[in-house]
Amino acid sequence: MIYLLMCGGSYPHWQEPKHLQKIHGEPIVARTIRLLRENGIENIAITSNDERFKQFGVPVLEHNNTYVYGKVHTWLDAFYPLDRAVCYIFGDVVFSPEAIKTIVEYQTDSIMFFGSSEPVPENYPKEWAEPFAFKVMDQQLFRAAIELTKHYGKLGKFHREPVSWELWQVIQGTPLDVIDFTNYVAINDYTCDIDEPEDIELMERLVE
Repeated sequence: MIYLLMCGGSYPHWQEPKHLQKIHGEPIVARTIRLLRENGIENIAITSNDERFKQFGVPVLEHNNTYVYGKVHTWLDAFYPLDRAVCYIFGDVVFSPEAIKTIVEYQTDSIMFFGSSEPVPENYPKEWAEPFAFKVMDQQLFRAAIELTKHYGKLGKFHREPVSWELWQVIQGTPLDVIDFTNYVAINDYTCDIDEPEDIELMERLVE
């Protein structure tokens, strides 16, 4: 299995990609790579079109996210297409060591989704749950679910733009209008993504 850190997108609130922001002096991407290696993972790559990600000593796979819902680029085309087992890890997430260990050690013969769940803990950085990773053994099922999610989006089946939660609902075959926070691997520590520059200071207070 290859572990792909998804580091695409454009973020107007940042002078450089938010995945490169530092937590206690260490770029978020470098932190995730380090934690993966501490769990015995060496088959790691980054997906991005930004040259700055080549500094981390792992392959950088160029990839364009072309899917637009309304006027917004969503994550549905951010999953680099490969015909083998892949763990897609969101590159702007600050992971705890326990979270990475959970993702690495989880075994599936199909697809599993990892994220926080609601109700979130009292000290969680956000007031809502966040997605962290997809572990995919069955690429054919995963690709079919992505296309079906796009189709349902065009038909207005979701109450918002379809992203990771909606994709997981399609994979699981659960109702499309309400997010189910119970049927995936929940990681409810400080693990969370960053959205705004002020999130860095908050995460530095929480990170070990």
